[in-house]
Amino acid sequence: MSDPANLQQVLDRIVRTTTEQPWVRLGTIMDTVGSRSFGPVLVIVGVLLMSPISGIPGVPTLSGLLILFVSAQMLVLGPGYWLPGWMMNRTLPAEKLHRGIRFLLPAARFIDARLHPRLVPVVRGPGSYLISAVCVVIAAFMPLMEVIPFSASAAGFALAVFGLAMISLDGLLALLGLVFTFTVAGLIVINFL
Repeated sequence: MSDPANLQQVLDRIVRTTTEQPWVRLGTIMDTVGSRSFGPVLVIVGVLLMSPISGIPGVPTLSGLLILFVSAQMLVLGPGYWLPGWMMNRTLPAEKLHRGIRFLLPAARFIDARLHPRLVPVVRGPGSYLISAVCVVIAAFMPLMEVIPFSASAAGFALAVFGLAMISLDGLLALLGLVFTFTVAGLIVINFL
């Protein structure tokens, strides 16, 4: 199976793979998008964190662990990743997952129509390591976002933007994601000082 080329393909694959199941294993979702593609993983986690499913206790922390595992391995080992069995066996309610995906499909179509390859070195080669490093930092703060319901949505937005940029090879989108991430981080630091 080839890597998905846009957000709608990622979402469609997840829905096709998880229909008629009351609970969806994280491993099933990861197998759907492949274990060598970092972009779809970021999109999936970002979408989950922007959906109502992020309000389920443990989802932000699990998402942070997933991104930490994957992005750290990308920094050290390059393409491809491995996740422990206990993480791959975690489940999510399929109904909430599908509801979140249905909510996002119109936006996915709108977004996909505007993305295309540009500034490719930002998302390939050395640029991908910068994105991975930023994702490691975001992931490290995800457990702290557990205490405030839905606060992980901003992190989810940044992760989804990075994932979309990597899928579509859109370096401009990745740069906008970096600006967003550093702006939010700066605002948080300023509010705590």
